[in-house]
Amino acid sequence: MHSLSSRLPFSFLSLSWGAVGVLLVSYIGLIAVVMSYAALTVEFSQSVKNDEAAVAVLESQYLSSVTRITNTDYLAEGYAKPATEVFVRATSVTALR
Repeated sequence: MHSLSSRLPFSFLSLSWGAVGVLLVSYIGLIAVVMSYAALTVEFSQSVKNDEAAVAVLESQYLSSVTRITNTDYLAEGYAKPATEVFVRATSVTALR
């Protein structure tokens, strides 16, 4: 055993300390990656909540507009009923046909 350690250019103790140092730096790096991922996840979650709130506001405005249009009495507003009604035939779906 003594002859093996005398032939190596480094000691097992320095090799062990080097491995511990590499593992420590790797561990700190992994912690930084996990913390960054958690921060991005929280930020994305907040962004989704903000977008959902904006969609809810727009949906509420849309539904109130639809209700207002549906409940409007157009004759009382001064509009007249059309004199003739013309229907488009179902065979011409687009203008290219």
